[in-house]
Amino acid sequence: MLRVQEIPLEVGWYLTGFADGEGSFNVSFRPRKDYGFPWKISLCFNISQRDSVILSQYKRHLGCGTMRQRRDGVWYYEVDNLVAIRENVIPFFKRFGFRSSKKKRDFAKFVKLAEIMEQGRHLTVEGVEEVLAIRHDMNDGGKRRYTDAMILETLRAWESSETARQTADRG
Repeated sequence: MLRVQEIPLEVGWYLTGFADGEGSFNVSFRPRKDYGFPWKISLCFNISQRDSVILSQYKRHLGCGTMRQRRDGVWYYEVDNLVAIRENVIPFFKRFGFRSSKKKRDFAKFVKLAEIMEQGRHLTVEGVEEVLAIRHDMNDGGKRRYTDAMILETLRAWESSETARQTADRG
């Protein structure tokens, strides 16, 4: 468990300042046929940089996440484990708050998304609608592989086939 109070202040503020400009809080949707629910929803904090030294400081002080180097030489640090996000990433950035209004907004939405996922609400149609509404303007809209309409259409088709299956099982 991260002991955020043990992180030196100058390190915490430096890393937060760096993340304020270069970091990203994301929620992604991936279609899953092998899952009980048609979409796997994941949260991720990530940051990339050509120099791995700064990114290794995130890994060291947050005590979680992975680092890898892309083919183009850019290093990538990410935390996509919900437990690590709840226990390490969120407490760190709550202690060492952001300065920019955009990153404050995205982080607040990220915290709300983590709560929804921790409660399991993201595994319902209503919960997915809530997640989509929250992510709408995160990262200024960002690039999305799957549109909200596509996600909801798949979910509604799944929901009606689940209802039909359950009805048949009872009959």
